[in-house]
Amino acid sequence: MPMTSLGARFAAAVAAKDPAAVRALVADDVDFKGLTPGRLWEGSTPDELVTVLAQWFEPQDHVDDLVEVVESAPVADTQHVSYRLRITTPDGPHAVAQQAYYRAEGDRIGYLRVLCSGFRPVD
Repeated sequence: MPMTSLGARFAAAVAAKDPAAVRALVADDVDFKGLTPGRLWEGSTPDELVTVLAQWFEPQDHVDDLVEVVESAPVADTQHVSYRLRITTPDGPHAVAQQAYYRAEGDRIGYLRVLCSGFRPVD
């Protein structure tokens, strides 16, 4: 699947653990909220979003593969992308799924909500 939509490019930037790519994709005043199994996260700048993602995927967590990116029909002005990652941590292999809802402001994401499954161990 070509990574041309904002959502697909965001998924690829997350999988690459690429802070510069994430910063380039979001508006300077991004409205971000994220939900992981144990916490609600918020941010209003690209740097705050990058800081959150660095806590979700720490340096020792290796993203092995962006397994799947699925985009569905928009809900009015809100786009949706889901993606799955295969990750290896010091504890072994894991699967992670995330759902992202976003609104574009021109060619950048201005509104972003991400729901994360957490790291699920796999055999």
